[in-house]
Amino acid sequence: RSANGAEGIAVSHNSNMPFLYPILLDRVIPYFIGKDARNLDSLIDGVYIHDSNYKFQGLAFWLCVASVEFAILDMLGRIVEKPVGELLGGVVRDQVEVYMANNHRDRTAEETVERLMKSLEKCGARALKFKIGGRMRNNQDSIPGRTERLIPLARKVLGDDVIIYADSNGSYDVENSIRIGRLLEEADVKFFEEPCPFDHYDETKRIADALAIPIAGGEVESSLHQFKWMLRNNAVQIVQPDLFYFGGFIRSIRVAKMAALVNRPCTLHLSGSGLGYLYMLHFASCVPNIGPFQEFKGRTEKHLPMTCETSDLQCRDGRLHIPTGPGFGIEIDPDFVKKAERIVIS
Repeated sequence: RSANGAEGIAVSHNSNMPFLYPILLDRVIPYFIGKDARNLDSLIDGVYIHDSNYKFQGLAFWLCVASVEFAILDMLGRIVEKPVGELLGGVVRDQVEVYMANNHRDRTAEETVERLMKSLEKCGARALKFKIGGRMRNNQDSIPGRTERLIPLARKVLGDDVIIYADSNGSYDVENSIRIGRLLEEADVKFFEEPCPFDHYDETKRIADALAIPIAGGEVESSLHQFKWMLRNNAVQIVQPDLFYFGGFIRSIRVAKMAALVNRPCTLHLSGSGLGYLYMLHFASCVPNIGPFQEFKGRTEKHLPMTCETSDLQCRDGRLHIPTGPGFGIEIDPDFVKKAERIVIS
């Protein structure tokens, strides 16, 4: 809320904020009180060093900063009656094509492919991403043999026209990343996300050097410097900051600009919580080098009473139209907001 009563609202990360709100209330919000919101770029840098907040560097800190930034951007957009993309460099597109992301590792290869087909049919998308490996489990698969079965099966069943991506969430060491990467190459999979643990930078570069398939990464990254290192050293060919985890639009756009300098796409990692897909749409509206498809996990905010006059926010023919109303272009039922419990930490 501004001094003259203008307001913006953000929906934060539903699954993480219940644990992180003390950082939001005690470490982040106090810095912004009384500051000029038009200096948002410098405020995002300032909150990092304020009161030694840099010692909290990581997802837990930057998610809280992102939540504040989203609300401020919404407020500023409402004041000048422009969508967020116009505040951040100008709108370059009015719709995006998406890939459907599947988050389930606890299903067999056959069950996974069946669910993927249903997701594609429901949205009309022509691209998808599935999970492989066991998520940071040092080469252990979620179900023994699932990955080796899933990769060729998906290509066989889905056909050659479907774009396929794969995400291992840091499942493998270098040797097994290369082995699995070869299988992905044989199946014409278009990128391999986080083959080894996300902060194993040298190992990621070794994997990228050994494979032809593009390596994607950056979902859990919190350092601009490390993104710079990864791009400069060609450790990843697709950068994937998460708007929530990385601290919001301003920092993520900086990553996109670095990627543009070396002709790389910046395709966001999408947190499936709350309004993550809406924030992704506005990022895509103003960033030229987003890549051909943006991550989409379906809409998950069905409990949130809201309206959008400029887009139905539905995925049709694999595309979503980006809202063009002020701020983020949505209205949340004010009576619903009034029912919220105010939490204060002294």
